[in-house]
Amino acid sequence: MKIPDFIKNIIETIENKGFEIYIVGGSVRNLLMNRKPKDWDLTTNARPEEILKIFENAKYENNFGTVLIPLKTKDGITEHVIEVTTYRSEQGYSDKRRPDDVIFENDVDKDLARRDFTINALVAKSVNSKIDLKESLKKYLIQHDDYYILDLFGGEKDIKKKIIRAVGEPVDRFREDALRMIRAIRFSTELGFEIEPKTERAISKNAGNIKFIANERIHDELIKILSSNNAYGGIMLLYKTKLLQYILPELLNGVDVKQAHHHKDTVFEHNMKSLRYCPNKDWQVRLAALLHDVGKPATMKKIKGAPTFYNHEYVGAKITRKIMKRLKFSSKDTERVVNLVRNHMFYYNTEEVTEASVRRLIKKTGKENLKDLIDIRIADRLGSGVKKAKPYRLRHLEYIMEKVQNDPVSVKMLKMNGNDLIKFLNIKPSPKIGIILDCLLAEVIQDPKLNNKDYLENKSKELNKLNSDDLRKKAKEVIEEKREKDNNEMKKEYFVK
Repeated sequence: MKIPDFIKNIIETIENKGFEIYIVGGSVRNLLMNRKPKDWDLTTNARPEEILKIFENAKYENNFGTVLIPLKTKDGITEHVIEVTTYRSEQGYSDKRRPDDVIFENDVDKDLARRDFTINALVAKSVNSKIDLKESLKKYLIQHDDYYILDLFGGEKDIKKKIIRAVGEPVDRFREDALRMIRAIRFSTELGFEIEPKTERAISKNAGNIKFIANERIHDELIKILSSNNAYGGIMLLYKTKLLQYILPELLNGVDVKQAHHHKDTVFEHNMKSLRYCPNKDWQVRLAALLHDVGKPATMKKIKGAPTFYNHEYVGAKITRKIMKRLKFSSKDTERVVNLVRNHMFYYNTEEVTEASVRRLIKKTGKENLKDLIDIRIADRLGSGVKKAKPYRLRHLEYIMEKVQNDPVSVKMLKMNGNDLIKFLNIKPSPKIGIILDCLLAEVIQDPKLNNKDYLENKSKELNKLNSDDLRKKAKEVIEEKREKDNNEMKKEYFVK
């Protein structure tokens, strides 16, 4: 990765006014890891009012020294928004999140000392930039190919070792800002890093302080964990560090709840393994996999000594809705996850279920959720220790679903319907309408380009004058031949007979 020209230009502009300025935080971490930074953040000894004088379109709307500089294209479209923050130190964190007092500083080392983790307590700038460091800091300067790194806390070494380590005393960092605890888990999950033991112990010790953090912020971090390549590891780490009991306490109700039959694990272990084996990368589907059996503890009854969980999917859906409302998820996301939890027990047997019942399932769950439901079933199976993720009956269900939802070779694909014909031809409703539509469909099957309103209207005029019986026979032959061909192709795709 290289430092982009638009960042170099901002740095040069501020340096030419006599101020220090560096790239800071996650941007530097990503540079060292050869990852493309999502954002480029800068830190400087210039005060906010001084930055506003340098960049006339900049905005300053907070009390933390962060000025926003929008960078626009020639067409006036905002392409980047760069955050430039004045060096600062902080005092007092009575709400466990925000500092009570912010003190603007003149030296970069004071700013780096307040940061959360060593991998984020790094600053960098191009080798062509000015370096005006105190003599005591120069020994921490590391030169790379085209940029310098100032590393006061061993962040570059921790990146190489793949370690998440708090800056200074971990307990102090987490008491200052409790959100840092879940951020540590999120960084560990996203980057594939281990949390340094002392830092991890400090999270467990201070886990209760997460209740001081706004649910919106926890919601954001949870989504990032679930979206990562190791969602299972992230949730397990939340459990190990005692954060999960404050974030998703409902899950922990299943820790000691044993199951029967093919289930060897407790409800909690099964939910976790279902998340682990969920084949879908969407965080909403992964969350549904994690919560799919969350209703089991509340519905457990023993019949002849064996635990049963009748209607746990409906109770689980209610619990899931409560969780998502508490954590401030959107209505759209909530409905999607609740729908998957409620319907994850859908019944299907190749010899008993008809196409009509599959249509009812589609109507009940929504066409857009069918693949997700299959993925939840796969996660459930693999999370139960079943070796075969997708047995014949699931493949058969997918085949029937595609067959009935897409209605292959149907008059529904035409750019004209029965009402259009009645109106255009000025005729009364009769069986002839269906005959004409079948004839139009037969032509469109032969040549899809004919499926346009002008052609269909002109052709329907001709067909309206012809003998109905002959028309229908010819059309049916074409349609049935095409329908059979499409059906055989679908069977091959899903390996069913």
